[in-house]
Amino acid sequence: MSLKAKITDDMKAAMRAKEAGKLATIRLLLAEIKRKEVDEQIEVNDTQTVAIVEKMIKQRKDSITQFEAGGRSDLADIEKAELAFLVDYMPAGLSDEEIAAEVKAAVAASGAAGPQDMGKVMAIVKPKLAGRADMTVVSALVKKALTPA
Repeated sequence: MSLKAKITDDMKAAMRAKEAGKLATIRLLLAEIKRKEVDEQIEVNDTQTVAIVEKMIKQRKDSITQFEAGGRSDLADIEKAELAFLVDYMPAGLSDEEIAAEVKAAVAASGAAGPQDMGKVMAIVKPKLAGRADMTVVSALVKKALTPA
């Protein structure tokens, strides 16, 4: 079953269970998926769906930070609830050791010699780890691996 089909099934289940918060979040996600399909005239696959979910998670995290800074804990709580629903659609995350191993393999495969080669390494690592690791953490590990001690 594709991720998009799972999301649609979850929407139906949320309707039946009358879970308004979850239903609203899933509808936002499906609307974003549909927008991408219409704009690009494609049928999104699981990788593209994960990228959409990842983008929405990042938006929720940014909103939570802004709402808490502005003293709007009521709105931050809504965003936190949406974030919890969205995280369910992300693939299982990798451990720090697995991420470090992927970075090390990418550095070796690209033949990177220093910080100027960070783009080459990231180009190899990003497709492999997208949705399974925080790319800011990956970027920091790549930078550390390419910086001479």
